[in-house]
Amino acid sequence: MKYAFIREHRTQFRLKTLCHLLAVSRSGYYEWLVQVERKQRRQQQKAEFDQEVARLFTKHKSRSGARRLQRILVKQGHACNRKTVAASLRRQGLVAKAARKFKATTNSNHNLPVFDNLLGQDFTATAPNQKWVGDITYLGTDEGWPYLAVVIDLFSRQVIGWAMGERMAADLVCDALQMAIFKRKRPKGVVVHSDRGSQYCSHAYRDLLQKYQLLGSMSAKGNCYDNACAESFFHSLKVEAIQGERFATREHMKQTVFEYIETDYNRNRLHSTLGYLSPVDFEAKALTS
Repeated sequence: MKYAFIREHRTQFRLKTLCHLLAVSRSGYYEWLVQVERKQRRQQQKAEFDQEVARLFTKHKSRSGARRLQRILVKQGHACNRKTVAASLRRQGLVAKAARKFKATTNSNHNLPVFDNLLGQDFTATAPNQKWVGDITYLGTDEGWPYLAVVIDLFSRQVIGWAMGERMAADLVCDALQMAIFKRKRPKGVVVHSDRGSQYCSHAYRDLLQKYQLLGSMSAKGNCYDNACAESFFHSLKVEAIQGERFATREHMKQTVFEYIETDYNRNRLHSTLGYLSPVDFEAKALTS
């Protein structure tokens, strides 16, 4: 309190006089002053850091937790660790969107022919267009249940094909696969893996694989882990973009899915398995190295 009094009246009286009246040393006052200024700088730095964490948290639509935000901050030149970011999130009451389990949709109870499991739970690839995976999920709106089919390249986890429709029919998965084929400039010999849903066993889907010289592959019956990467994408989509939101129309849902896939997920979402790069950046780096 004495030192604070001295600082408050420093412009009115000589420092020597104030120190004498309050029975403190000038060196003690200067030492206190250095500590106060250091503490103020730390508080200012913490406030600026919290502001940047909050900005990034909002920019990424409350989808990124401490680990992912820490990677982004390091890339921006901030020297920080995960615990520091986690503490900032707690101070500000910022909590990333929480996980929730979702049900599978496809029906494998049919008599259609199936492909052998060429993937064998080996989700690694050394280059683009070696292994693709596909799957379907449902998305709730006030107008009903639109369905989403995707095709993902396992090399970069990039969603390279997708389609939405009101029915979970063969043309849905065919449309998603055709998008992937044309986006990737018609590669041949790609292993295209899915579950045993009737849509993937349809004549239309099999004809499409044959036409473009792609290799069909299917999970073992009842084994969701054989298509874990596609399930992981759907989980991220629903937790980060859909859970807790209300969608009045199918068109609103489609716009949200489009934005999530083409902007947030493919171009901005950092993946730990990709060295905390986005799918697009990971492919770009691999192709230029």
